[in-house]
Amino acid sequence: MSVVPYKDKKEGKKQQVASMFDNISKKYDLLNHLLSLGIDIIWRKKAIKMLQKDQPKLILDIATGTGDFAIEALVLKPEKVIGVDISEGMLQEGRKKMKQKKLEHLIELQLGDSEKLLFEENKFDAVIVSFGVRNFENLEKGLADMYRVLKPGGKTVILEFSKPKKFPMKQGYSFYFKYILPQIGRMISKDHSAYTYLPESVKAFPDGRDFLGILEKVGFKQTQCKTLTFGISSIYTGIK
Repeated sequence: MSVVPYKDKKEGKKQQVASMFDNISKKYDLLNHLLSLGIDIIWRKKAIKMLQKDQPKLILDIATGTGDFAIEALVLKPEKVIGVDISEGMLQEGRKKMKQKKLEHLIELQLGDSEKLLFEENKFDAVIVSFGVRNFENLEKGLADMYRVLKPGGKTVILEFSKPKKFPMKQGYSFYFKYILPQIGRMISKDHSAYTYLPESVKAFPDGRDFLGILEKVGFKQTQCKTLTFGISSIYTGIK
């Protein structure tokens, strides 16, 4: 049984995740930076640097949310970044952001399902995801579709939460994620389930070597995992 945000509802994970992000979309950016103490901004910069040598011209940002990762990708000077997400609420916030920053000509945000991408095979030079793959209803299917739309020789860069393994970070992180983060998230977002789901989804996610194994299973080569901030998050890369 996969981890879902609303345990009292019968909808599948995909529908529940979309509803959850619709509910918290207006507070999402604030909570992201607050709950990570702003470290998430540094993590995104480090992840995008993994594509510096590749200089991708067309980039797909999956689970784009409000578009922060897509905006960060512009340092690579691509011709276009297309962001897809299953939450229309998040996309609306993202489109406001693009309009304010005058980036509509470079970043296009679309409603889309990571497991059924509406793009032809071998289209993108790079496929990126930040804090989104653990929300996939079917992880392997989502990664396989990312592989399908990537050009041969193209790279995927995935930034995701992981679980610290060493004392005392392991214990401190667990306490913060279990007790403090849900309280702050609930208070600000007014969604009683969203920030309880977050630590549960991280705990259930197959991080590290296990995740690299799934990337390799769907076809990715030269897979690597780089841990950040004592293992709180990790950057995964793979080549088609």
